[in-house]
Amino acid sequence: MIDREANRFSARAARYARVGANMSGVAARFAGARFLGMDLDRGQSAVELAAALGGLKGPIMKVAQLISTIPDALPPEYAAELAKLQSQAPPMGWAFVKRRMMAELGPDWQGRFAGFEHHPAAAASLGQVHRATSHDGVPLACKLQYPDMQSAVEADLKQLEWLFAIHRRMEPAIDTTEMAGEIGARIREELDYAREAKHIALYRTILADTPEVRVPRAWPELSTRRLLTMDWLSGDKLLVHKGDELAARNRLAIAMFKAWWQPFSRYGVIHGDPHLGNYTAFMDDGGPQGINLLDYGCIRVFPPKFVGGVVDLYNGLLTGNRDLVVHAYETWGFKRLSRELVDILNIWARFIYGPLLDDRERTIADGVKPSQYGRREAFTVHRALKEKGPVRVPREFVFMDRAAIGLGGVFLHLAAKLNYHRLFNEAIERFSIDRVAARQRAALDGAGLTAEPG
Repeated sequence: MIDREANRFSARAARYARVGANMSGVAARFAGARFLGMDLDRGQSAVELAAALGGLKGPIMKVAQLISTIPDALPPEYAAELAKLQSQAPPMGWAFVKRRMMAELGPDWQGRFAGFEHHPAAAASLGQVHRATSHDGVPLACKLQYPDMQSAVEADLKQLEWLFAIHRRMEPAIDTTEMAGEIGARIREELDYAREAKHIALYRTILADTPEVRVPRAWPELSTRRLLTMDWLSGDKLLVHKGDELAARNRLAIAMFKAWWQPFSRYGVIHGDPHLGNYTAFMDDGGPQGINLLDYGCIRVFPPKFVGGVVDLYNGLLTGNRDLVVHAYETWGFKRLSRELVDILNIWARFIYGPLLDDRERTIADGVKPSQYGRREAFTVHRALKEKGPVRVPREFVFMDRAAIGLGGVFLHLAAKLNYHRLFNEAIERFSIDRVAARQRAALDGAGLTAEPG
């Protein structure tokens, strides 16, 4: 059977032209300004770049928004504009949906459901979700990928080179060489819904004893590489509960903390996309009790030694052991670390680890708006690295950092007050790299997945 979603040259070429024509104009102005020794209005160019990207919906939005969360991956003017972009794509109409569903499940696809809603419940950058019902009366969520997404992703990842090329023209403080490879690998994985179904199985194992976090079941008989059917988990959007009493908000924040830190500290696995749309709150008569974890496209599996580096850095910062701090950075893959570079990296590390080091109830960052979380520290690091850098960011660091910033933003939205130090120490209790390796190997084998190399 011919794969109709193949990575066709014509589809790629059309998208290259649409994105590239817009972005190349911005890049050309940078080149011209530098050649003539002129100062370029970076703020205006950032607005123009965001406008060029904003004319396209789909994976380029995911790439742009991801980059905007990484300190100094782009100049701050660009990061601020890209952070405003919305990844919401216009939904497919019913006639289009029927054709797509027929392509995935065959001409009798509607007979395989007791009900299937015509209008999508949600639409995002790679696909849309429809509510359905099984013949046993189970509520289902059917995640259907848009057509030609493989072509679109490859075209958009090519444009990522334009973004980094613009950055290189600005004498960056951070070497982004390894970032593109990591971003490309993760986004390509998101196209494979069969892999996402395995991620669901993995998380059902990892969080089986964590009642504060609910993980759906995948329905393999109603799924393909471009259609993922899973349980529909009912719940409220998290921000509905921003005005709840502190105890209710804290319950949600604790559930979020456990959903992220327990898989990482015990299995070397993180959910790399912790934004508000990927969670809902489940309820009982006493209010919100925990979270539903809804999306499993962006899951990162780390070598156990990387997890060891995270724990070593925590202990090094906690005890003032500089040798252990340096060892942690080297474990992550940072190279040629001078004393000055270590001091600069510690600015960012103390920001991320600060709540974990502080043995008291507190917010994740006092007096900081969610949209500004990490901005001041990123600016300080950027300014320092301009003098002492550049430093090459290891590829594993990209999604670890992105996830930590996203998680902190959720805590700020909820205005939770927790003892993060105590929660973290519970998560790493009896930690050892060998124990993580054994758990990871068993969980991955059970889900039909393999570990990352290294």
